Amino acid sequence: MSNETTLDIRTIPPMQRHPLIFDQFEALDTDESFVLVNDHDPKPLFYQFQAERTDQFTWEYLEQGPQAWRVRIGRR
Repeated sequence: MSNETTLDIRTIPPMQRHPLIFDQFEALDTDESFVLVNDHDPKPLFYQFQAERTDQFTWEYLEQGPQAWRVRIGRR
């Protein structure tokens, strides 16, 4: 996807990260996605998506550290 948005949250204060990510997700149309860039494995975010957006999202690791984690998050 050439026009896919990248959301790099490495410089965002931790308390602001999840709300920002969910805002980005809510702005997606069906079958759209964005790439999240983080400084650690965003497993807690994955579990939050599972709990709050069950069956509404896709999650694909593109890079798994050690410096950066990149995850494509999409809307079903």
